[in-house]
Amino acid sequence: MYRTALPQIETDRIFLTDGGMETALIFQDGIDLPDFAAFDLLRQPSGAAALRRYYRRYIELAVRYGTGFVLESPTCRASSDWGDRLGYSRAALAGANIDAVALLEELRQEMPSRVQVVVSGSVGSRLAEFVPGSAMAATQAEQYHREQVETLAISSADMICAVRMTYAAEAIGIVRAARDGGMPAAVAFVVESNGCLPSSQPLAEAIAEVDAATGGYPAYFIIHCSDPADFAGLLPAGGAPWALRIRGLRANAPAASGDPAELGALYAALRRDQLPGLNVMGGCRGTDHRHVEGIAFRCAVAA
Repeated sequence: MYRTALPQIETDRIFLTDGGMETALIFQDGIDLPDFAAFDLLRQPSGAAALRRYYRRYIELAVRYGTGFVLESPTCRASSDWGDRLGYSRAALAGANIDAVALLEELRQEMPSRVQVVVSGSVGSRLAEFVPGSAMAATQAEQYHREQVETLAISSADMICAVRMTYAAEAIGIVRAARDGGMPAAVAFVVESNGCLPSSQPLAEAIAEVDAATGGYPAYFIIHCSDPADFAGLLPAGGAPWALRIRGLRANAPAASGDPAELGALYAALRRDQLPGLNVMGGCRGTDHRHVEGIAFRCAVAA
């Protein structure tokens, strides 16, 4: 629907997305997720129903607060290494990616026409955490992730999102695969308390490296799985050119309080003072629909 013109970069309108999927499914819904692989729920009708319930908690917020919504597929671990660990054949893994997007398309069709809903195919890191000796070169990353990206490209997904990226080369590989597949792409980097990726590269340098290696192909960048209290003071005031490339934020719940209202206030302050292009907002570890509602209230209503 939106491959040729992603609405979240054509407007300043707020687009919500979901929160910490795996932690919510495990700790709130009591669902077992081997390897934190949410896509594995699609093997059973009850698992697909659990995913629908999960997403509907969030998309109802978009209707209530008059925002757009980015539906991020539960496929961040639906690539070959993770699939092998879970006993998937290549054909079954491809089917899981297609089925995941089909579920999101079903949810999109339920939404009122006034709500713009973007379906994003999530492609995650090959490893659960950054391991220097196991980091891939960009060409290796492109080869590894191409299979999943090509599968998502034949689905109804509007874009690819490289999520929880811990070093630039892997992000470059995913972006190149998306470009070859004719898919818009976003890159979500994990940022630690020193303002650097787990690879120790500063965020500004990582964004510049990805842009230089791909001809500026990413539609935008996202800060992902990070505590805003840690990185907020390290971002430039007023919107430096590299910071204008950041349109998305999926932060962790505040470490001290976990308070949804506090998280919403932090997002609003970042948008006002340091990330003026920020308009795609959700959560990550420790967050749920209450935190996303706190963000919506402060950024889509109170502002």
